[in-house]
Amino acid sequence: MNISFENTENAFAYKATKDLKGARFLFRTMGYQLFVQLGTRLTPFLMRTGLPIDGMIRKTIFKQFVGGETLEETAPVCTTLGKYHVQVILDYGVEGKEGEENFDFATDQFIRVINYASTQKNIPFMSIKVTGLARNGLLQTLNEAPRLRSGVHDHEEEIAEWDRVRERMYIICEAAAEKNIGVLIDAEESWMQDPVDRLSMEMMEIFNKEKAVVYNTIQLYRHDRLHFLDISYKIAVQQGFILGMKLVRGAYMEKERERAYDLGYESPIQESKAECDRDYNAAIRYCIDHIDRIACIVASHNEQSNLVAANLMDEKGIAHDHPHVHFSQLYGMSDNISFNLAKEGLSVSKYLPFGPIRDVIPYLMRRAQENSSVSGQTGRELSLIKKELERRKGK
Repeated sequence: MNISFENTENAFAYKATKDLKGARFLFRTMGYQLFVQLGTRLTPFLMRTGLPIDGMIRKTIFKQFVGGETLEETAPVCTTLGKYHVQVILDYGVEGKEGEENFDFATDQFIRVINYASTQKNIPFMSIKVTGLARNGLLQTLNEAPRLRSGVHDHEEEIAEWDRVRERMYIICEAAAEKNIGVLIDAEESWMQDPVDRLSMEMMEIFNKEKAVVYNTIQLYRHDRLHFLDISYKIAVQQGFILGMKLVRGAYMEKERERAYDLGYESPIQESKAECDRDYNAAIRYCIDHIDRIACIVASHNEQSNLVAANLMDEKGIAHDHPHVHFSQLYGMSDNISFNLAKEGLSVSKYLPFGPIRDVIPYLMRRAQENSSVSGQTGRELSLIKKELERRKGK
């Protein structure tokens, strides 16, 4: 395999020079942490005041990281990516709306996404958050409850509430199984993750008998997740289903450490990045070593981890389009990874959120913070864009 993540011609072939210059401006801006900190605090407030800043957001950060405001608006992006053999994971990016009515509405939206994805050639997956279907407080209560087999305790109201959550998830997974669309269940903070894990495993046991429909997500910046992967695999073997696992490093590190410190318990987060990288690559190896029973999605912006997975597939003689190994990066980031992997015939998707601009602000603020705080991420994106612009200028 001849993969080079330095190949910017492949990475940005789908982008016009004008769009590349816009991306250069955006990543330059994200390089100033103070500006990002101020912007992420002010933007949600300014949106609530009704000030006309929609246009500015739409032309910059929204355009870079979001597929559109509606399902239909994602179509041109999906078509463009498809020309370069890059698939799409659709994500209804609306967050933080609690209440039974909102949960039922979100369920309907997820099913709309599944139905739409099933009519498109290159949308094999959709993504959901259990916090879109359940109250945060309920998940936290269940997380702290005695580990009964049922996963609940003796409060009748909360048992009924949890049953409604399970029913919503069942309806979504059933629709996905019928339409041959994978369901990727996002990870949550550690104090809400346990019921999400149990619900994910329950759905896998029902729907993953013949193929991987449901995928759980493990965050390898937690020091207990490699062990959890091993336990999950053993349960899958015992219960006779295919384990679906999306591997990520994680998204809540600072919040996790602060909460552990404030409440006086051991932090679930790895002590160093090196330990996180070690466990992430070990998880890749574990999944590929058990490829007959585990379907994994290598969801990473780390170049070395993607090479570990790709090279391991070659060493073991695993077909590049094997249905149990998939790669994924966020739309608007790490195009040098996505498009160069796709060029080698590996299965790759971009995670593509959509939703009304005011509703996807929390997602966009996280992207801004992530790019400014992850060591070297903004600089790497910027250097690749500059390299490609120089290459085009020299033609």
